[in-house]
Amino acid sequence: MTPAPTPRFRISRYRRLAWLGSALACGLSVLGLTLCWLNPAIRAPLRPGLDFTGGTQVQVERDCAPCTAISAAEIRQGLSGLNLPSSEGDRAPNLSSASVQVLDGGRSLLLRLPALEADQSTALVDDLASKFGPLLKSGTSVNTIGPTLGSRLLRGSLISLLVSFVGISVYISFSYSGIFAVLALLCLAHDVLITCGLFAWLGLLQGIEVDSLFAVSLITIAGYSVNDTVVVYDRIREQRRTLADLSLLDQVDVAVDATLTRSLYTSFTTLLPLVALIFFGGSTLFWFAVALTVGIAVGSWSSIGVAPTLLPLLSKR
Repeated sequence: MTPAPTPRFRISRYRRLAWLGSALACGLSVLGLTLCWLNPAIRAPLRPGLDFTGGTQVQVERDCAPCTAISAAEIRQGLSGLNLPSSEGDRAPNLSSASVQVLDGGRSLLLRLPALEADQSTALVDDLASKFGPLLKSGTSVNTIGPTLGSRLLRGSLISLLVSFVGISVYISFSYSGIFAVLALLCLAHDVLITCGLFAWLGLLQGIEVDSLFAVSLITIAGYSVNDTVVVYDRIREQRRTLADLSLLDQVDVAVDATLTRSLYTSFTTLLPLVALIFFGGSTLFWFAVALTVGIAVGSWSSIGVAPTLLPLLSKR
């Protein structure tokens, strides 16, 4: 009879530390989501971006090197005295509630405003050029999304997330026994919750908003999380006969040890292009890449340290 393999790394020895780390991260995430919801300026678990709320986003780049210091308060004060052209029967939008961000040490300005017409956007950019310019034409961008389209994008994103999660739940439930399915879904919720929690805190502290790309990242994270967990579960299921003499705790240690190198290599090679996007992908893909990086790192952690270590505990019960 072939002797049972001795794992080099026993995850069961560190299971309480793994549970504590995950519980702390989940608790901070729930706190961040709650504070976002209670914040009068947000009133949602995450700070919604232009894709979901509608409005006009104007980004301009000043033609200066180095650029003189400028604050968001100065820009808001300059906007307060701006008279925008108005259409017949319509009032010009009020810019007093504009969201202003100063980026790159004052070189780039990012403004979130109510929905503007084309001539109003032109007047706004001309006013910024006269007060804070000169501006680079190549660095000027104006994006407008109506409130109806924004609500449709939000609804479509939520439906996509819901359908993907339900599909994953059905697949896991039919492919594995009940306890395996419950733990896989628990890890999925764990990974998505921590990623959302991070962006909730970023929204509170840095004004970072989520858009439709963030919804795409959550769907990707969910798929990756379940895929990584299934690899470990498959190894445990294979070993139920060959290692029948071992306890389930020892079987989990052997399975994790056997798949650890593969999981780490897979995660590392997946993270490499994401890190490249963070540093070289530009502002459009920056937070999308950050969300995927965090979600994949957390997903690898939960597949190694959370789902397998909870299996012996819940199986006893």
